[in-house]
Amino acid sequence: MKLYRFSPITNKDKLFKAIEHVHFECHKLCKQSFGRYLKNAGNMGIFCHYDNEYDALIKLRKALTEPSYNLNQKYFHLYEPIVIPASGDVPETTYAYLYIRRPDPYRHHVGDVDFYLEPKKYAALKQSLKDGRKVKGARIMDRTDLDMVELYDPDIDVLAYVSTNDMSERVRVKLSDATKL
Repeated sequence: MKLYRFSPITNKDKLFKAIEHVHFECHKLCKQSFGRYLKNAGNMGIFCHYDNEYDALIKLRKALTEPSYNLNQKYFHLYEPIVIPASGDVPETTYAYLYIRRPDPYRHHVGDVDFYLEPKKYAALKQSLKDGRKVKGARIMDRTDLDMVELYDPDIDVLAYVSTNDMSERVRVKLSDATKL
């Protein structure tokens, strides 16, 4: 039985198939939780499940992204953004940043995407969740370094995150040791 849908990802074609999957499934999570699509921050994360997969994807990422001398860099700026055309009601989306996550034995997910809201709307969403409002598949992240709402579904093998645009930009750099690189 194959536990992970795409892993091990070993080449650019498989990487781009995983990216497309993450894109559409994250939009599905967003619509399922809010009834609409939120603005996309342009961040794409792919999660590894094997050490050799991680090594291969880091080499591939280095070929696709600009180098960074910041040791805490998490997301890397793509030389050429990945544009996924509109399909059905899912809008065209451009991803400018790529993150390759180290293998995590506790995560079966393929990857994640960040969405954002204007600060007042995000604060209202977060407060409503704190006050007990139920939003299908949405929960406040239990981390002090990240101010985000996580979107999830046990039947969907991706995660999505909602925050402000500022937070979506800040996560491109490691904010604490809780962040896995």
